[in-house]
Amino acid sequence: MTPLILALTAGAVVGLALGGLGGGGSVLAVPALIYLLGFTPAAATTAALLIVIATSLTGLLAHARDGRVRWRTGGLFAAAGIVPAALAGALSVRIPSGVLTGAFAVLATVAAVRMLRTAAPRRSSPGRPDAVPAGKTVGAGAGLGAVTGFLGVGGGFLAVPALVTVLAVPMSAAVGTSLLVITVNSTAALAARLTTPTVLDWALIAPFTATAVLGAWDGKRLAAKVSTASLQRIFGVVLLAVAVFMLVDAVA
Repeated sequence: MTPLILALTAGAVVGLALGGLGGGGSVLAVPALIYLLGFTPAAATTAALLIVIATSLTGLLAHARDGRVRWRTGGLFAAAGIVPAALAGALSVRIPSGVLTGAFAVLATVAAVRMLRTAAPRRSSPGRPDAVPAGKTVGAGAGLGAVTGFLGVGGGFLAVPALVTVLAVPMSAAVGTSLLVITVNSTAALAARLTTPTVLDWALIAPFTATAVLGAWDGKRLAAKVSTASLQRIFGVVLLAVAVFMLVDAVA
């Protein structure tokens, strides 16, 4: 299979994950760029941020059109992560490739386990749908921003559970709100990374991004037909297999 076909196929899968689950796509994008398309870990995490920004923004617009974005909660959550994302993004380009790959593999394992576990979401207060515990929001947002910047992932697989269980955002709005957080954090991390020159293969990044954007729209429609738990299990199994492969590769 040619690199172009691989890029198109991988992009579609990433877009489906982001559009349908509000996360998970970026942790599939990095290994796809490394192992399928031959990117270095540093280039892959930078390219993944570009892909995730375009894809998440597309998904965000689709969810916003249906009124499934909590702008106040998501805005505060995202704002808390801007500085940590930028600082971690600047630091990550100085980390050895093996360490970066190993750290990413561990994070991918955590993401897969979270996807495979099903939990009943908490409900937000019907009278105050946008009431936000500011301290919890800032703390969770800062931590997520650091992860986004350091490993080049949007962090939706962490943002969605945090929004549901910590901030009591209903699942119906958590996916769309997480895409707002991902877009802001990824943009901050990318801005920091671009201060250090990185060689990127745009001939592969462009088609990867294009099919990811189209996949995000399909993912949003798929989420309306298939239960979130089913989608999480499918992507969780795939991600766990990828994480194990990366762990073996990192210690080999």
